[in-house]
Amino acid sequence: MKNIALLLTSFCFIASLNFNSAIAAPSKSVKKTAEQTTSSTALTKQRKNDLLHLVKQDCGSCHGMTLKGGLGPALLPADLVNKPEYFLTITILEGRPGTAMPPWKDILSEQEAQWIAAQLLQGLDNEQD
Repeated sequence: MKNIALLLTSFCFIASLNFNSAIAAPSKSVKKTAEQTTSSTALTKQRKNDLLHLVKQDCGSCHGMTLKGGLGPALLPADLVNKPEYFLTITILEGRPGTAMPPWKDILSEQEAQWIAAQLLQGLDNEQD
């Protein structure tokens, strides 16, 4: 019985290490610089407007319509000061297991999630083209 408990504990520990490293280590494509994402696949003005609408409406339903918090935490620049852009991008794409934060990777590309993360860090009132 002790062997089974030890085996199960070891398995859970190893699984948690793999899970944490997958979340902590962003993919190389998420770490792209702003210069790398301004190629021919740059987001159109219309798509940026669509993404802002998504943030204000869909994200706002949990994070508060003014993004000051609600079911989810606040998403204002002052609240995200210690959050790297790649961390926010991964959170948008993969969600937060065990919370109400869903993954958006089926709806958003990495470039779109990265753009949203950048907008959140600077404030939606100051969005860049």
